[in-house]
Amino acid sequence: MQKTSRIYGIRAVIEAINSKSAIDKIFIQKGLGGSLYKELEALIRENGISFSYVPIEKLNRLTRNNHQGVIANISPIEFYNFETLVEEVVQKKEAPLFLLLDQLSDVRNFGAIIRTAECTGVDGIVIQKKGAAPVTDDTIKTSAGAAFKVPIAKIDHLKDAVYYLQASGIQVIAATEKTENSIYNVNFKVPCAIIMGSEDTGISPSILKTVDQKAKLPLMGEIASLNVSVACGVFLYEAVRQRTM
Repeated sequence: MQKTSRIYGIRAVIEAINSKSAIDKIFIQKGLGGSLYKELEALIRENGISFSYVPIEKLNRLTRNNHQGVIANISPIEFYNFETLVEEVVQKKEAPLFLLLDQLSDVRNFGAIIRTAECTGVDGIVIQKKGAAPVTDDTIKTSAGAAFKVPIAKIDHLKDAVYYLQASGIQVIAATEKTENSIYNVNFKVPCAIIMGSEDTGISPSILKTVDQKAKLPLMGEIASLNVSVACGVFLYEAVRQRTM
């Protein structure tokens, strides 16, 4: 299994971006300056790469090498182009099934969801470039290798993915408790995409306004919600149940 790797040093990271390496996230030392850094910053923004400014102590914990104030995490998988993925799937299948993840942050939840997605025949997973959980060694391990089998695409704004899917004839369904509509009232036999929200805040209000349907799971206990990977599994297997009846 290919492991997540880190590269360090401003020039090395610049070269990685220019060579189109699958960079998950870049950590930059707070207060860094200079012409080479400005070149790096411009490339990061131009390519929509996720980054954060961190104290030097964090960089020192990530590597013992001379990082020059910059460290990049390289993903162990190659990401798909979103529009190309959708077009290819729509041409091949009558009823595609996509999964959109809105700001999911836990790598193990991500891995568990990828595993379930592979088992339920999901055609592609879509995440945002910024703020989404990265594909790390833990993600790969938790997915039981499914991360190498299910196409994963990144997009700048998940709302754009919703609009594109709808324009492609795909119904977008939000998994949310902010509705009275039960999951069992939803028709999953048609081309559809399911959106799962973040562990803490769920699906963002701006995205909820754009979806075709909202659906919730019935909860019989006192706890108000399920773990997102468990809830995702229930939604995906309801789709499987309907499609195999």
